[in-house]
Amino acid sequence: MFKVGLTGGIGSGKTTVATIFAGLGVPVIDADQVAHALVAKGQPALLVIQQAFGSRVMLADGSLNRRALSDIIFADAEQKKCLEAILHPLIIDHLQQQVAALAADYCILAIPLLFETHMTHFVDRVLVVDCSVACQVSRVMARDHYSREKIQTIINSQISRVERRAKADDLIDNSSMDCDAVLLLNAVHSNIPHKLLAEQVKTLHNLYCSLSRSQGR
Repeated sequence: MFKVGLTGGIGSGKTTVATIFAGLGVPVIDADQVAHALVAKGQPALLVIQQAFGSRVMLADGSLNRRALSDIIFADAEQKKCLEAILHPLIIDHLQQQVAALAADYCILAIPLLFETHMTHFVDRVLVVDCSVACQVSRVMARDHYSREKIQTIINSQISRVERRAKADDLIDNSSMDCDAVLLLNAVHSNIPHKLLAEQVKTLHNLYCSLSRSQGR
């Protein structure tokens, strides 16, 4: 299976791009969705997280308090490493299982921290969704209602935009649309991809189909 790693900074538009690929019939495996399933109520990984971080990251119903955990790990690099040590091996194992079950020319692996977690060896090609930092901040403030300071802390915890662009095999520009227009589009028509994004995805889809077939996959 030819695997394309889809990544980008927070608020860059990765989910929208993944949705467009899925609309073309491309299997999309989302590492965030895998992570969410692993820490669902009653899952073994949740118990390990509770033991590592304490009751402060748990809700009264026994489920994970995601916002509390997020506040902890983005305020303390060591705590972030602790969480990664718990989850990343499990995530990789589940991704491998899901890829093995697929039958297609290629698949998209949406991995937000592809570079930060050193998972580039797991994919054949890297696609980065890129936009300005100002646009990232505007989108995440509207989507998650985080403070500007917290969003900037998250952005600072990821590799820089310059580094991410330099490491990309392919790049999708998601800065061409005004940030306010993006927010309006997402709020009113969340399932309607922007035309310029769709055109870029279609071009890359054709490329990935060709690369996969040329390598006999």
